[in-house]
Amino acid sequence: MLRESGYACAVTSDAQSYPGQRLGLPATGSGSIARPGRRIGALFIDYGAAYLISGFFGWDALAILTIFALIQILFLPTLQGSPGHRILGMRLTRLDGSWVGLWRPIVRTALLIVVIPAVIWDADQRGLHDKAAGTVLVRA
Repeated sequence: MLRESGYACAVTSDAQSYPGQRLGLPATGSGSIARPGRRIGALFIDYGAAYLISGFFGWDALAILTIFALIQILFLPTLQGSPGHRILGMRLTRLDGSWVGLWRPIVRTALLIVVIPAVIWDADQRGLHDKAAGTVLVRA
């Protein structure tokens, strides 16, 4: 059984057999938890796009981060994912499958920029940034 926080190093026999099982998501295919390889690839695509766009502003590190945040905040509620997510076949949704709304992408992006919440995952491979926003990144 997982500790109350949902984060545990050791699990007993009550453990789920795949990420997302306790959330009611399928093991594979559309609607299953997006795996780390796709997530990291999408991050590189989005950050790379921000890097290229920031060239118009002098390649400043703050400009890159700001553009990255704007890409996330603009595309998460409108396309159900950032350009990197969509290119790699993922979409962002709430746990109940509904639209993420307007505030969730802001909270998720702010925590993503801090980095630490994004690299701390639970047994469902959801980072703290997704847990705080009540979202889940799934395969499209």
